[in-house]
Amino acid sequence: MPQQDKGKPGGATAGVPRGARKYGRSRRGEPSEAKSAPAAKGADSAPAAKGVARPANQNGRPQGASASDNGARGRFGAVDRDKPPMYAALDLGTNNCRLLIAVPTRPGQFRVVDAFSRIVRLGEGLGRTGSLSRGAMDRATAALAVCAQKLSARDVSRSRLIATEACRAAANGAEFIEEVAERTGLSLEIVPRETEARLAVSGCGSLIDRKARGAVLFDIGGGSSEIALLDLRGPHTRRLASRIVAWTSLPVGVVTLAERHGGRNVTPELFAKMVDETVEMIADFPDRDALKDLVGTENFHLLGTSGTVTTLAGVHLGLERYDRRQVDGLWLTSEEADTLVDRIAGWSFEERVANPCIGSDRADLVLAGCAIFEAIRRVWPARALRVADRGLREGLLTEMMVADGVWRRRDGRRGN
Repeated sequence: MPQQDKGKPGGATAGVPRGARKYGRSRRGEPSEAKSAPAAKGADSAPAAKGVARPANQNGRPQGASASDNGARGRFGAVDRDKPPMYAALDLGTNNCRLLIAVPTRPGQFRVVDAFSRIVRLGEGLGRTGSLSRGAMDRATAALAVCAQKLSARDVSRSRLIATEACRAAANGAEFIEEVAERTGLSLEIVPRETEARLAVSGCGSLIDRKARGAVLFDIGGGSSEIALLDLRGPHTRRLASRIVAWTSLPVGVVTLAERHGGRNVTPELFAKMVDETVEMIADFPDRDALKDLVGTENFHLLGTSGTVTTLAGVHLGLERYDRRQVDGLWLTSEEADTLVDRIAGWSFEERVANPCIGSDRADLVLAGCAIFEAIRRVWPARALRVADRGLREGLLTEMMVADGVWRRRDGRRGN
């Protein structure tokens, strides 16, 4: 395997929505099941019952759970084997707090039974002070309290709750995690950047075109941006993490870049400066040319998962209200992406606020995201981009379900 930057993530993939057409729209009425494929063996996963901190044994199960206990636990701890186990995944990022609760269905798929998402801006001011502010922590804790209520209302068999860049970078990140446990009962783990990059592949990697020979998957976050290069030459495999030849995590996201340069009144000169600054960061990535012979060809494309790319897709579709069913799996040509970025960059702050796919919550962040997006496209030009409205939570769910063997066939082999 070629040399990698800081290590190679391993993981699984999530699936392609039915009706998604290359360079076209996803059909309305898409099924609510999310499709995924098995993760690599050894994928790390830390359980927590109903989102509440609870000691685990060496097998990664709550104490008192046996290795054969794959059924859904009832209110009094009994196992109902006719009922599929319920899983929960929570992602506390620099800008958002997101929760998914799901049950496995057909091999490689799961059905979402509850979800929650709220912009909390946990990383607000972090770049200036180096610490999480009291107001930001209170906003995040309030959102996490809602998640705790949702988790306690469900018979969740297993969950994994993670925090990313804001808590990694903040001097008081660990203390905040302890405070969250005391105030909400939720036990969050601060994951390293390598894990975050792997989970991005686990969550949305199967949206990659099966005919592609190479792809760059990127996740523009609030405080960091993860990028994975995949060499897809050779026999097709659903375990795309085995095809990661290089990865990196840029120490920049929409919140940090907007706070550094300003996000309200962004002139063309300021926008160009943000793009150039991000390109310089990518230049420090030693394996950025690992797919040099494929970049720009018809056998190569980009796959983006973040609020930036889903916002671009919503604006492209002219949605009066954001609709995940139409956005997830959408293809954009390079020319369409150029037009969208130029269009949004030309809007005033008030015009960005007025757009239903941007709104007041993202109006001061969207151009920073577009700048990071443009830098990625400049380094890895592609004829097409595929948009993914999925990511870390789906990756967490997939890895837990695979680790528990919920999709095993009756003959003992893994399904799908």
